[in-house]
Amino acid sequence: MTDEGIRLAKRVAEVVPCSRAEAERYIAGGWVTVDGVVVEDPATRVTAPQTVALLAGAEPVDVAPVTILLHKPAGVDAAGALALIAPETLAATAGTRFLRRHLARLSIVTPLEPEASGLLVLSQDWRVTRKLVEDGARIEQEYVAEVTGAIADDGLSRLNGSMRVQGRATVPLKASWQSEARLRMAGKDIRPGQVAAMCAEVGLTVKSLRRLRVGRVALGALPNGRWRYLLETERF
Repeated sequence: MTDEGIRLAKRVAEVVPCSRAEAERYIAGGWVTVDGVVVEDPATRVTAPQTVALLAGAEPVDVAPVTILLHKPAGVDAAGALALIAPETLAATAGTRFLRRHLARLSIVTPLEPEASGLLVLSQDWRVTRKLVEDGARIEQEYVAEVTGAIADDGLSRLNGSMRVQGRATVPLKASWQSEARLRMAGKDIRPGQVAAMCAEVGLTVKSLRRLRVGRVALGALPNGRWRYLLETERF
């Protein structure tokens, strides 16, 4: 007769020893290995010959929700962006270990049009979601756009003022030339498609668009297609 084993949480409670609730928190936190491999599911069944151990520094605490910063490549839609959040695309982040549960219930809280690249924020944390969704209109964003075409004589001043695009009046932005073909635009309540629509109104065509910053959190040197965790010290 095959030994189906016992629940991992029960074995951890015996090995440590600790309560069953603490054992489940150790497992959920990624602190438990079975035969040297981290296992995050308390319901996993283990047999007597298998070696169950705790990693150094293990603490029986609830796993905190995470916020993720992704350098979204151009041409990637929302589903593709979510698919990029994987262990192999993680850029090193001090103090946070990757857990499979970090992929669960992630919401994109700063949408970008598929053709744009740059900083995309995904979160499990309701506090971050509330700030960036409900209060998002008050948070400044910064973009750089590569453009072609001849700008209207009053084009730059129009970009810096309020314009009516996408059926609404935009919040005045700060627009400036970084080079002959590159515009920097920063402002609040910038919605997907808005920059391209504003540029079109003054005779410019956006060839590429990249978001550099959301609030006080910048894309920085995060490589294209890679992601990292928001640090505890960072605030939008």
